[in-house]
Amino acid sequence: MATPSTNQAWLAQVSEDALEPELAICDPHHHLWDRRPTRVAERYLLDEILEDVGGGHNVVSTVFIECGAMYKADGPQPLRPVGETEFVNGVAAMSASGLYGSCRIAAGIVGTADLRLGDAAADVLDMHLAAGGGRFRGVRQSAAWDADPSLPPGRVNPGPGLFGSADFRAGFRHLAPRQLSFEAWCYHPQIPEVTALARAFPDTTIILDHFGGPLGVGGYSGRGEEIYAQWRTSVAELAGCPNVVAKLGGINMEINGFGWHEHPRPPTSQELADATRPYYEFTIEKFGVDRCMFESNFPVDKVTCSYTVLWNAFKRLTSACSANEKARLFHTTAARIYRL
Repeated sequence: MATPSTNQAWLAQVSEDALEPELAICDPHHHLWDRRPTRVAERYLLDEILEDVGGGHNVVSTVFIECGAMYKADGPQPLRPVGETEFVNGVAAMSASGLYGSCRIAAGIVGTADLRLGDAAADVLDMHLAAGGGRFRGVRQSAAWDADPSLPPGRVNPGPGLFGSADFRAGFRHLAPRQLSFEAWCYHPQIPEVTALARAFPDTTIILDHFGGPLGVGGYSGRGEEIYAQWRTSVAELAGCPNVVAKLGGINMEINGFGWHEHPRPPTSQELADATRPYYEFTIEKFGVDRCMFESNFPVDKVTCSYTVLWNAFKRLTSACSANEKARLFHTTAARIYRL
């Protein structure tokens, strides 16, 4: 039985039937964890994600993205994140049995490694590959940092300049020979650092998470137009790197500043689409449908809306797209990038 989120009653105020329920979806960005009291979903394991993907949309596969879950309690520190891959591969194996429905949960796995280890990171990557049972696809190491002390603290605190540091890049170079991609999670002022990294490693596929993290809280509160203009400039330049792919989503977190979770009721899919449309349309315009993929970022974005409402918003945003364009945005691009 699924454990309800702490905001379940609030979310239940807005209930929608899934639009275009036949459209195949690969959700390329979700997490799995347990005992996270700081999140609206304190527990998010197989039962919980199956309840969400079973809300009416045709989700055929998903990709797990690292979130600091189930690290090994013992052993060398650099190897402890391999425990997360072992954990998720077990969930994926359960899903692959078919006993839990046709959707293949965590068909691809993205873990983490401290690439600042330099050449020593190669051994960590190889252990992830072995633990992933053929499902391990890449690495995410967060660079999300800002000098503004009023921003809420992140899960990790990498400090400034991670993507440009020599030790990080010494480890980064071991990704491409193993056909591993890199997930770039940063805040919007750091997007140029992703561009520099992509230009330095043109043979490595880099996926920009969550639109590059446009901030709207702390010192960035009330500066929406200025931030959007800066973001547009940075994203347009990044799109010139053919090895970069953009994820469309993850913009409903508290740090993005829309404040949905503070409203008496959650937004409808139309309200979500209307509020965030400029980010989606500009990114698709610059990257094209073959380098864009919708993502749920669940259960993090569950602070704002239900899974069904979120994917309805994506479908409203693409109402003018052709069937072929929708197929690529909702499934084909993600399945190709993650080799599912």
